[in-house]
Amino acid sequence: HELSFTDTPTLNRLSQVAPGTFNHSKNVAEMAYDACKAIGANAELARVGGLYHDVGKAEHPEYFIENQNGRNVHDEINKTLSAAIIKSHVKLGVEKAKEIGLPQEVIDIISEHHGNDLIKYFYNEAVREAKDKSLVVSEEDFRYTGRIPATPESAVVMLADCSEAATRTLKNPNHQKYEKLINSIIIDKMNYKQLNNSQLTINDLDK
Repeated sequence: HELSFTDTPTLNRLSQVAPGTFNHSKNVAEMAYDACKAIGANAELARVGGLYHDVGKAEHPEYFIENQNGRNVHDEINKTLSAAIIKSHVKLGVEKAKEIGLPQEVIDIISEHHGNDLIKYFYNEAVREAKDKSLVVSEEDFRYTGRIPATPESAVVMLADCSEAATRTLKNPNHQKYEKLINSIIIDKMNYKQLNNSQLTINDLDK
């Protein structure tokens, strides 16, 4: 309950160095809270997991799109390095969480919120560039190295995180567009086996 307030030194720092990430995290926290409440999971744990899931981005905020203003630093480096930097926010987040003494349940959510999923944008860009030069791209270089979510709360934070980020890209959004996009995100996570250990039922996902 204490951790569910945003006025902590760690979250205050995040709000200063990465305001886009901080706003994203607050939205994810509320979405995860509501979703867990709807399915009878631990809503307060999901809220705290949502607030802290991206604290690792405070180290290199400029590499994450929600903190960029026009200039995209990824345009200046190769895609394998881009993927490595993106992946690192999970490890840095876990390290920060341990340093400040967050409960293990919250650390697990930080560790699992991307599972071992593919960083599709940079992978597809690397494949496109490699075709021009007849090079081979290793999928492993573009895959997160975390565990897949092991609890409903962790999986809900994963889905809220993806949904919040993806819905920002919708042009002229409406209820139908949101529903279609979020359904596609859930199906994608199922296809990539990211929800296999989550204990979420089809009925939970529908809710």
